[in-house]
Amino acid sequence: MHRDLAAKLIDDTAMAALTAAADLDPALIVDDFTDPGAAAALAEAEVIVSSWGCPPLDEAVLAAAPRLRAVVHAAGSVKHHITDACWRRGIQVTSAAWANALPVAEYTLAAILFANKPVLRLAADYRGRRAQHDWQAAYARTGNYRRTVGIVGASRIGRRVLELLRPHDFAVLLHDPYVDAAGAAELGARGVELDELCALSDVVSVHAPELPATRHLMDARRLALMPDGATLVNTSRGSLIDQDALLAELRTGRLNAVLDVTTPEVLPADSPLYELPNVLLTPHVAGSLGTELHRMAQAAADELARYAAGLPFAHPVLADQIDRTA
Repeated sequence: MHRDLAAKLIDDTAMAALTAAADLDPALIVDDFTDPGAAAALAEAEVIVSSWGCPPLDEAVLAAAPRLRAVVHAAGSVKHHITDACWRRGIQVTSAAWANALPVAEYTLAAILFANKPVLRLAADYRGRRAQHDWQAAYARTGNYRRTVGIVGASRIGRRVLELLRPHDFAVLLHDPYVDAAGAAELGARGVELDELCALSDVVSVHAPELPATRHLMDARRLALMPDGATLVNTSRGSLIDQDALLAELRTGRLNAVLDVTTPEVLPADSPLYELPNVLLTPHVAGSLGTELHRMAQAAADELARYAAGLPFAHPVLADQIDRTA
């Protein structure tokens, strides 16, 4: 993992749990498996506890780690470091993606609620007027009652968002090619094709994985289907949105957007997305931030304890599912 990440990720409670679960050296933090110190540790390692910034576990690394049996990932996606060589070797893999999904879903719920009751626009309007105004007349068509929310992707995060939407008076639509009508109903939504979802939703929230097939999933045509005043929320990956097409819509004021991810990940300083009043832009922080990092470390500690006790992982990552995950 990144050397500066460990102190942020692992608090005293998680560290105590990690060291209690296994013979773990808390001082050994590796971001380069070719480092001499790393090579010595690899030769003896049975489990690697990884996080963001872990180098790929390729054939060369695995050859230097003959005893390696498992990787416990204290973060979300494992695609950056778990290679085909790991699956061929039969390495067990687990991820704290479920723990990282929780704050993303919370962020999404807040974005949906604030989009339908346009808090940012209301705040700017109030700041500009600084006087009495007929807010009911001015915002008569806003609010969260009986609005339609479209969820794109019944991923781990998408499913948690669907759970969080249940107490609210929304009509919820779901598009996921792997979920049929009955499955969508069980999740509290009505399954529809993506075009219909775009055309009917007051808020469209994207939770599909980044795959070749999902590049520009929300393209110019689908963005044009969205109703005037609708909001697009993206906490997945920037590549799922045709950003140029979205920018064109946003510049007209027809649509709104809440974007935690963009292409590129850090936008150029002169990007209009920083300044447009109908855009809420955040720097990829919907996932675990601050104290939320500790939940992922605790999740890793729990999985390490299960491994040490000879139990299967509670949250395994399986090779045949990797192509459908983030």
